[in-house]
Amino acid sequence: MDSRAFPRKHFVLAGLLGLGLCSFVLADLLYIEDSSEPAEETAALAPPGIAPRAIADAPLPEIAGEPPAPQHTVTHRQVAPGDNLAVIFRRQGIAAAELHRVLASKPLGPRLRRIYPGHDLTFTLGEDNSLLKLEYSPGPLQTLAFERAGDGFVGREVTQEPERVVAYKHATIDHSLFVSSQRAGFDDSLTMRLAQIFQWDIDFVLDIRRGDEFYVLYEELYLNDKFIGYGDILAAEFTNQGDSFQAVWYSDDNTEGYFTPTGKSMRKAFLRAPVQFSRISSNFNLRRVHPLFKRTMPHRGIDYAAPRGTPIMASGDGTVTTAGRTNANGNYVVIKHGEQFVTKYLHLSKFARSIRKGARVKQGQTIGYVGATGWANAPHLHYEFLVSGVHKNPRTVSLPDAAPIQNDARPAFEYQAQPLIALLNGYKQQIQLAFRDLPAE
Repeated sequence: MDSRAFPRKHFVLAGLLGLGLCSFVLADLLYIEDSSEPAEETAALAPPGIAPRAIADAPLPEIAGEPPAPQHTVTHRQVAPGDNLAVIFRRQGIAAAELHRVLASKPLGPRLRRIYPGHDLTFTLGEDNSLLKLEYSPGPLQTLAFERAGDGFVGREVTQEPERVVAYKHATIDHSLFVSSQRAGFDDSLTMRLAQIFQWDIDFVLDIRRGDEFYVLYEELYLNDKFIGYGDILAAEFTNQGDSFQAVWYSDDNTEGYFTPTGKSMRKAFLRAPVQFSRISSNFNLRRVHPLFKRTMPHRGIDYAAPRGTPIMASGDGTVTTAGRTNANGNYVVIKHGEQFVTKYLHLSKFARSIRKGARVKQGQTIGYVGATGWANAPHLHYEFLVSGVHKNPRTVSLPDAAPIQNDARPAFEYQAQPLIALLNGYKQQIQLAFRDLPAE
């Protein structure tokens, strides 16, 4: 079921200025000069047999030597996979020197060195196929425009502010989160953002059950009355196996993120699973029989099976103490989080570019990619969680909370959050009443 909280506003401006202009034109057309002398003078200028009015209506002669208006050609192109500006310029027949002039324009020119498939380019060309203007649009709200200025180009960034419409959706899960979200009208990117809000409380791979449901208050973005995408999720509620969790978006100069209605952060200091996995191939088990060596060897972590190359994230903020390789671990990373916590990531195919000993990392930052290096018989991440030097089960260990709303920010938080929670609850009640009144099958 889909409902709009606030319909889009259409503003109609009265055309008073246009009406006034029409009045002046009409008055000029109806004005009659009392004196007949100007008419006589005009008649004297007219050749025999030609009325004075015909002279007034006759087209003006062309001025000798006046150059014709320059002809411009405007061409639109979309960046295709494998394209770069050099390839596109060559395809358009534009000289390479023109590309160098655009890229040399500061400060925006260097941003064109990396363009992406699906983005739009607009070329305005002169008669000799010289480049007069180039527009690059990464999306509907942003354009980089480069216009010729002498022998070079001047760039400017043009941004547009979309109209934000508050909308609402509800879905009950009967197969999977993604299938149910698609039936409700969500795209996968918005569904992923919804899952990220509640990821510290719900395991969306292992814990989702038939009958779970969600309610979402979110923004739809419009430009010139055309839907162009989704804005923020403003508030949401997810019910999983009978337990309900609510979250509301809040931001100020020092804080932004999702919080419970009481101001507790939805985030924990650590992620439960630092990779988007397809299944758990081996659980935490201190009496496990190793699949390669066929003998009891403690398994002090969890193996998350995922396709080779899947990004692996830092579970929490911390400092890399090891980024190396051994025969057993393959490529592996160790991160220290304060004095009490350590996390380990084994069997990586490779490290992220910035990961090395001493590097500072943030929660959710990519540190490497899933592989099968070391003692591994299939691509997976082996993840360990240590508290004061003792291995704990990452799925069940008690995780510390992230910082809540501070007391001095609480009035501002309540001012922003309470109307959103009230709106979410109001829609939820409408949905529940509507389902209650449906006739029984």
